[in-house]
Amino acid sequence: MTMTVQSPTDAAARDWPRLAFVAVVSLILLYGAFYLYQVSQPVFGAILLALATGFAIVFGAQRFYGGRFIFPGIAAVLIFIAFPVIYTIYIGFTNYSSFNLLTYDRTVEVLTSRGTVDPATEQPFAVAVDGDAYRIWLPDSGLISTPVTLEGEAAAELTPSAPPETLLERRDAIKLRGGLQALTLTTPDGVIIQNAGLRTFATVTPEYTQTGPDTLTRADGTTITANHDTGFFETADGTPVPPGWRVNIGTDNFERIANSQGIREPMVSIFIWTFVFATLSVLLTFAVGLALAVILQWEHLRFKAVYRVLLILPYAVPAFISILVFKGLFNQNNGEINLILNGLFGISPKWFTDGNLARSMLLIVNTWLGYPYMMLLAMGFLQSVPADHKKAAALEGASAVRVFFTITLPQIIPPFLPLLIASFAFNFNNMVLVFLLTRGLPDIPGTVIPAGETDILASFTYRLAFDNAGQQFGLAGAITLLIFIVVAAISYANFVAMRRAAQRRSGRA
Repeated sequence: MTMTVQSPTDAAARDWPRLAFVAVVSLILLYGAFYLYQVSQPVFGAILLALATGFAIVFGAQRFYGGRFIFPGIAAVLIFIAFPVIYTIYIGFTNYSSFNLLTYDRTVEVLTSRGTVDPATEQPFAVAVDGDAYRIWLPDSGLISTPVTLEGEAAAELTPSAPPETLLERRDAIKLRGGLQALTLTTPDGVIIQNAGLRTFATVTPEYTQTGPDTLTRADGTTITANHDTGFFETADGTPVPPGWRVNIGTDNFERIANSQGIREPMVSIFIWTFVFATLSVLLTFAVGLALAVILQWEHLRFKAVYRVLLILPYAVPAFISILVFKGLFNQNNGEINLILNGLFGISPKWFTDGNLARSMLLIVNTWLGYPYMMLLAMGFLQSVPADHKKAAALEGASAVRVFFTITLPQIIPPFLPLLIASFAFNFNNMVLVFLLTRGLPDIPGTVIPAGETDILASFTYRLAFDNAGQQFGLAGAITLLIFIVVAAISYANFVAMRRAAQRRSGRA
């Protein structure tokens, strides 16, 4: 018996395609990281750099062969779950909002670029081509500039001239607006004019001039000073001048939640409603689904197959379509539900303007969407209940209802419990239903933030961050952290309860 020994040359020849692939992918990721750093996205560049390093090490070295199977999953969890959570928590400790989007340097640049146009000097312009450069033609004053490239900041002199033969079309001149905005022209009288829009040049007086490291002076002599605690330039009396820049503000967002009645009260109301909504949704869908499953198990029921298909149809239709259909059915003026109620009882409920009715409508629609799932599960679990137990109880004289609650239900609840907990977690964050059906409306009166009576915590946070004129990302991040802590506590409590229940069952066994 002979043993073949593989030479290092053969191993290298076999591995070179893999190593070449790893090298190419790593170089692409490194280039992406470098590009993100260049466009002022250092955090995402660092993430891509870490991904490139991990990919090269795990897939390049044979000793980490086992890690190749779990690396994609770990990378996905870190990038798409851990990083968003950590970044959102970080945002909660900043003043990040629609008024504080910029960096400090960019804020200074924006404020000093503002200017007041003198209407007396405003005049239209056109652009003429001069070889590889351009000339600016002012037809009202008959002046033309010296050649300029319109690349970066530039200055040119204006001299009297006849109209140039060829002028650029307006749409072609607009493409040069970057260079035009950085161009300064000087008239023969020494007047300096700048680009004042897409069609004119004029004398532009800067609104603010930088007079110190943290001070800007307005044209009227008023001085504003940078406050790095609030992220705004402020006047002497403390009035902020937008736009501002992002700064760390510690626990100010959390103190604002605790101390502001206009934030605290709607948050508590929404928090309670979220629990009620998730709990009632689980109970209603479970009760309706289980009841229908029991009915479909009745051996004397005819046309079972037809009923099963009809009852599963809501599960087959995409949820967003069903929600929009129900939105039309519940229309207060022309909806079929109100037309029927008005015809039978003379009432037309205000489903979308009354808070309690709007919440009831959410529960009705969510029950319709969720019962087929529970019904399918229950049909399977009911099959696993031993028929001998039910027959023995029936022989003892127990009614069908008592058999169900004393024998059938206790045996299907344990396998149902994890699914009920998962359903609770889903409905706790069921933002799609709220947004498509009510958008959180009607609004809660007396609040200083967008908050509605049908909002759950997820939709409330989304509206606060993205669906508001004064988008408050920092405050939304702080609320998200509180939600994360609450949900984590609930999940841990459920885990402990399930473990203790399992231990009790094993002890009885």
